[in-house]
Amino acid sequence: MENITVITEFVLLGFPLSPLAQVFLFIIFLVIYTVTLIGNIAVITLTSLDPHLQIRLHTPMYFLLGHLSFIDLCYMTATVPQMLANFLRESKTISYAGCMVQIFSLISCVGSECILLAAMAYDRYVAICHPLLYTVIMNRKVCFQMVAGSWTGGFLNSLVHTLLTSTLSFCGPREIRHFMCDVPPLLELSCTDTALNNIVLHTASMFIGVSPCFFIIISYVFIALAILQIRSTEGRRKAFSTCTSHLAVVIMFFGTALFNYNRPSAGYSLDVDTLVSALYCIVTPMLNPIIYSLRNQEVKLAVKRLASAKWNVF
Repeated sequence: MENITVITEFVLLGFPLSPLAQVFLFIIFLVIYTVTLIGNIAVITLTSLDPHLQIRLHTPMYFLLGHLSFIDLCYMTATVPQMLANFLRESKTISYAGCMVQIFSLISCVGSECILLAAMAYDRYVAICHPLLYTVIMNRKVCFQMVAGSWTGGFLNSLVHTLLTSTLSFCGPREIRHFMCDVPPLLELSCTDTALNNIVLHTASMFIGVSPCFFIIISYVFIALAILQIRSTEGRRKAFSTCTSHLAVVIMFFGTALFNYNRPSAGYSLDVDTLVSALYCIVTPMLNPIIYSLRNQEVKLAVKRLASAKWNVF
């Protein structure tokens, strides 16, 4: 009989830097987290408080944007506060149950965002390529189905990964070279066979990650072809500027997420995984409200009206 140590908590090593450097990173990530909270909360608030734009802001594009902001808030809150606390304390532990909860929350939100971004790309495709049929195709029922489908897909995907991860045994080191609990670093620590986990991880990423990404690229190809038919040079420039910004965020999010969950089993450093995860878990949620919403003229006018109204109250 072998002695098996039952692990009840893990140690999140995060960024192995000097104490001074960790304080510096704490300040940087705290600023990013604050900006992300303000930006995404502003998007959600505008869709419900601005009376002048309630009709416009409840169109499919803004309806989907509101849910995108809510997803970003959820998985930022599931990971960043723990990371910020670990920057300032010596004991960087997380309980086994807390680790599983964090995995479920993270994968659920990431999967939901993948599907929702594909739905948003389809919305833009219909609006630009079939404007006369837009209100017929993108009706209220379809929008609710898109949002429900994104949450359901992310939830089921996360449930499978969390259950499979919870069946693993950990009888060796308990140090996770990451700033959060995630499936790939836990597979590295497991002392049991992880072949099934890896198969499910790569298979799910094809459906939840690669397929939506491919769908988005195809949608934007048709959008680009439609934009090229615009006679106005200024109109084409603005349309291409918006599409380029959207694609930049999409490529960064999908690229880093797919790289993280489809990383090679050999010749790969978990330190690289930490940096890659920071891009799609921290940077992308900060950019989403800026790229998708705050660059929009209607949203900026709504912000000015709400700010003016609050100022007049005081």
